[in-house]
Amino acid sequence: MIESVEQILKEFKEKGSYITDVDVATAVLLAYKLGKPLLVEGEPGVGKTELAKIIAKVLNRELIRLQCYEGIDESHILYEWAYAKQLLYSEILRGKINEFLSDTPTLKEAIQKIHQHQDIFFAKEFLQKRPLLKALTSETPVVLLIDEIDRSDREVEAFLLEALSDFQISIPEVGTITATHKPFVVLTSNNTRELSNALKRRCIYLYIELPSYERELEIVKTKVPNLSDTLSEELVKFVQNFRSYDWKKPPNISETIDWALALVSLNVESLNEEIILQTVSLLLKHKADLDKASNRVQKVLSRGE
Repeated sequence: MIESVEQILKEFKEKGSYITDVDVATAVLLAYKLGKPLLVEGEPGVGKTELAKIIAKVLNRELIRLQCYEGIDESHILYEWAYAKQLLYSEILRGKINEFLSDTPTLKEAIQKIHQHQDIFFAKEFLQKRPLLKALTSETPVVLLIDEIDRSDREVEAFLLEALSDFQISIPEVGTITATHKPFVVLTSNNTRELSNALKRRCIYLYIELPSYERELEIVKTKVPNLSDTLSEELVKFVQNFRSYDWKKPPNISETIDWALALVSLNVESLNEEIILQTVSLLLKHKADLDKASNRVQKVLSRGE
């Protein structure tokens, strides 16, 4: 259970080394208290998925993750029928069919009797649960992460919106299934497309910015404690200035941490142009950006920033 912004900030740091600010903690608290989904937008690598993970850890709940992608449909989100299991049962029952129909003298009566039991193969036992149905039917409260919802089609977004509004779904062969426990829902988006106003209206909205120098330094020191204070400061100052250039994909927080870990592995004591260029591929992930790296590294270093 979470009761205050201060508690969230403290437990996020203690239980998952997740360094954040009051705005993020307030949004999490409101989503928890009001029972609304939390919609988190921001550039890739700012900690959106990690936020859902640390929420699950702090609440001591299972994390169920629905990874969205282009072409995902309801069968990947909600459920599928376990056809192999249905076939196995039909084979088992085949030997009993004569006994079952022994009191039906005509074909019509036999068909009618079979029709009365046709739903046996569409019982809950034959449902193969996907993330959303798993979250709704879990015997204990869970955190449901719907990751990168912007990669799915608008039809999927609309379906999820309807399901999460009432926290229930209808399966024609089974009926309406209502959530045993209302899950804490976190949706993330990398802004590859604009999400609907209807979705945003039903959620607590949070946009995570890239961190300030002070916060990024705190994150690096927490995540990479073996890096010296001096090198941590050099590294974060460089990344903050390096990030300001027009990159196809600017380095994000996760890449800063990867770079810091690499420098520890290489026993680097201080930054210089040679070591930066040798390891700059940890910060930049496109050839077009790497082609510009040498000149821009020199500019940042020459300014003494």
